[in-house]
Amino acid sequence: MNESPNPLPAPVSSVAPGVAVSTLATPARPARRKPGGSHNVRRISRHLRAIRIGLTGLIMLALLYTVAITKSLLVPLVLAGFIGLALNPIVAAAARWRIPRWLAAVVVMALLGTGMVTAVGTLSTPALNWFHEAPAAMRAFAPKIKPMTQQIEAASRATQTLVGGAVTRAAQQPNTFAFTAWDIVATAPKIIASVLTVALLVFFFLVYGDEILRRAVEISPTFAYKRHTVSIVRSIQVEVSSYLLLTAAINVTLGLVTSAMLYLYGVPDPLLWGCFATVANFIPYVGAISTTTVLAVVGALHFQELGPALLPAATFAGITAVEGNMITPMLQGRRSRLSPVAILLWLLIWGWIWGIPGAILAVPMLTCVKLITAKLRGWEWFAHIISR
Repeated sequence: MNESPNPLPAPVSSVAPGVAVSTLATPARPARRKPGGSHNVRRISRHLRAIRIGLTGLIMLALLYTVAITKSLLVPLVLAGFIGLALNPIVAAAARWRIPRWLAAVVVMALLGTGMVTAVGTLSTPALNWFHEAPAAMRAFAPKIKPMTQQIEAASRATQTLVGGAVTRAAQQPNTFAFTAWDIVATAPKIIASVLTVALLVFFFLVYGDEILRRAVEISPTFAYKRHTVSIVRSIQVEVSSYLLLTAAINVTLGLVTSAMLYLYGVPDPLLWGCFATVANFIPYVGAISTTTVLAVVGALHFQELGPALLPAATFAGITAVEGNMITPMLQGRRSRLSPVAILLWLLIWGWIWGIPGAILAVPMLTCVKLITAKLRGWEWFAHIISR
C-alpha cells in the first residue's frame, strides 16, 4: 500500500534505437578554419596597403604638377591671401570702432600703395644704374679675384689634361650681360598687371573675409564641424597674422640697420642694399647668405684693400647671426618655431616649383600647414615633425 496513488509516468526517450547516449551529450564542435585563411587575409591587407600608398604617391605627383603649371594663377592668389591675413587685424580693429570694413580697407591699401610707390621711385634710379654698370663692374671685379682663382684654374687645366680634354674656345669667351631700357618696357605691363591683381585680391579679402568664413561655416554638416572650422580659421588668422607682421617688422628693422651700417662705411646707395636685405631676409638662411655675398661683391668693387672690402659683409653676417639666433626666437616664441630641416626641405620644394616667389612664400605656407595639421585628427604627427 506504499505505492503512490498517482505515479509519474516514465520519461519517454527520443533516442533512436542503436544510438549511444554519450554521443548525444558531446557538444557540437566549431567548424575548422582553413589552414591558409589568416595568411590570405594578411596578404590581401598588404596588397591593399601597397595600392593605397601607390595611389597616394600618384595623387601627390598630380598635385605637384598641377601646382607647377598653374603658377601664374596661384602665386598672386597665395601672396594676396597672406597679405590679407597680415592686414586683417588692422581692419578688424577699425570695424570694432564702428568704421566700415570697406573704408578701413581703402585707407590701409592707400597707405600701403603710397609706401610702395615711394620706395620704388626712390630705389629705381640707383637700381637701374647698377644694372647698366654691371658689365663694367664685373670686368673691374675680375682682376681683384684673379689671385684667388688662379689655383682653381690650374687645377682645372690639370684635370682636363689628365682626361685628355681641351679647353674649348667658346668656354674661354666670357658671357656678355646686356640689359637695356627696352627690357623694362617689355616686362612693365606684366608687372603692373600682377601688382594690380594682388592689390584687388587683397582688398576683397579684407572686405569680404568674414563673409567668406561665415559661408564656409554654413556649409559644414554638423555643429562639431562648424566649431572645428571656426577654430582652425581663427587660429590661422591670429597666428599667421602675428607671424607675418612680426617677421615684416624684424626684416624692415634689419634693412634699416643694414642701410645705416653701409652709410657709415661709405658704401654707395645704402638704401638699395638695405631694401635688398629686407626682401631677402623673408627667405630663411638663403636670404642672409645671398645678402652677405652681394655685400662682399659690392665692398670689393668700391674698396681697394681687402679689409675694408670685406668689412660690410662681415658686419652684416654678425647682425643676422644676432637677429636669427637671439631676437627672432625671443619674439616669436616656441609655438610658431619650425624645424630648420623642414624649412630647408620646404624651401627646396617650393623654390623648385615656383622659383623666387615660392621661396619667399614657403615659410608662411609651412606655418599654415603646421597650424592646420595640429588641429586635424590623425595629422598631429606631421605638426610634431616640422616643429622645433
